[in-house]
Amino acid sequence: MNKDNRPVMAICYDFDKTLSPDNMQAQGYLQAINYEDQDEFWKEAQKFADDNEMDITLAWMYLMLKRARGKEIFKREMLESYGSKVRLYSGVAEWFAKTREYADEKGIRLEHYIISSGLKEMIDGTRIAGEFERIYASSFCYDDDGIAVWPALVVNFTNKTQFLFRISKGVLGINDDAVNDYFPPEEIRVPFRNMVYIGDSETDIPCMKLVNSYGGHAIGVYDPKDPDRKRVHKLIREDRIRYYVPADYSEGSEMFDLVRQIIDSVAAAERLEKKHYDDRNAAKEPAGGEAS
Repeated sequence: MNKDNRPVMAICYDFDKTLSPDNMQAQGYLQAINYEDQDEFWKEAQKFADDNEMDITLAWMYLMLKRARGKEIFKREMLESYGSKVRLYSGVAEWFAKTREYADEKGIRLEHYIISSGLKEMIDGTRIAGEFERIYASSFCYDDDGIAVWPALVVNFTNKTQFLFRISKGVLGINDDAVNDYFPPEEIRVPFRNMVYIGDSETDIPCMKLVNSYGGHAIGVYDPKDPDRKRVHKLIREDRIRYYVPADYSEGSEMFDLVRQIIDSVAAAERLEKKHYDDRNAAKEPAGGEAS
């Protein structure tokens, strides 16, 4: 529950190829640092990671810094400006308000979160940044001149799951170790059964599996313009996801209809949970014991 006493539901999203059809770095930034072929950048990052036994996210963050030297001042504002150019799938811009409105009608508070290995500064520059309760993504820290100097947060496919627990418990600060505390079931802010995770690939598997295992809903998406469904077919064969749909967030799309059905199911389940707790509380034995 939240402060207005409504049940809370959370939809958590990967970003690249989930809300946007391409990697965010490839939509202007890589070209500015002389990578006309984005595959060259990712291959170089993978080799650097392998050679140094390094996390791949740290590797590409390092390369972004390195290749920007002498070409661009690596400031937050610059990264946000590239983020403003990131393309979004059809319907994404209107999706958040429309799904919140539908959930409101069903008595559910719906919240949206990003959990991405991509760059937070670029996501902050997109026109949808204000739609999210929190954006958990890799980011840099900056010196007194505002220039990026070091990674502040690295989000990779395995540590993504911690943010699901933070959202579930309502412990949202990345350094708040209360996330490890025990919470009685009735104090869990967003039960996993009320959680949806939307992603596109193997890097989302830990989050998908966790949400599925606890009764939530994992959705795989694919580019509507790409006939290749191998990734989502593999995910559903292996029970990583419960559903897969095109990454079209327009009203009337498969995604829109699917999420409305999930909201309906959450609303029904929460009504049953409320009756369960109400009946249990009503049946508590009085202090002197029940009369025979």
